[in-house]
Amino acid sequence: MTHTDQPFAGPFPVLHGHGLRLRQWDPDSDTDVAAWLRGLTDPEFVRWNTPLRTVTDLDSARESLRAKTQAAAEGSAASYCVTDAETGTPLGHISVEVVHPAMPIARVGYWVLPEARGRGVATRALTVAARWALTDLGLHRLELGHAVGHDASCRVAERCGFRYEGTLRGAMFEANRHDAFRDVHLHGRLATDPVVVAP
Repeated sequence: MTHTDQPFAGPFPVLHGHGLRLRQWDPDSDTDVAAWLRGLTDPEFVRWNTPLRTVTDLDSARESLRAKTQAAAEGSAASYCVTDAETGTPLGHISVEVVHPAMPIARVGYWVLPEARGRGVATRALTVAARWALTDLGLHRLELGHAVGHDASCRVAERCGFRYEGTLRGAMFEANRHDAFRDVHLHGRLATDPVVVAP
């Protein structure tokens, strides 16, 4: 990977593995927009995440997905719709986002739709995305942060080889607030870490 102002070289490939197909979200697809809206308004998502821009209806969901498409075009983030490899049914979301354009480091984030939980979707998706990011994309480090207390996300991170590295004080917004903060557990994985096949 060369260090440029655009560390990600799109268009990004479709990723496959562990019974999943990871493809780019399509803001022109009503199915994708509806899945995106359900994911970002799900009570469990809202409990642990506070996006900078609130998504409340189909119009704001479509606008949010268009922003993801733009970020991909600019090479600052790769946002994937996690789908069942056989049926194509949307199951959730995973993203790889640049931390700094001059360094081969990115952050990963994910969520799973309510009906798909309990099936290892997040673990399988993170395994696939991390392998791609640390090999084909040429990144050196991936970071993963989650609100303290989000034990399910912590287990996913550890199963996928993202070591717990410490607690970041006041590093993310409290649920449904932009004026109060909560602590974050930071996990990290390096390209030189042992290969992990979590599923």
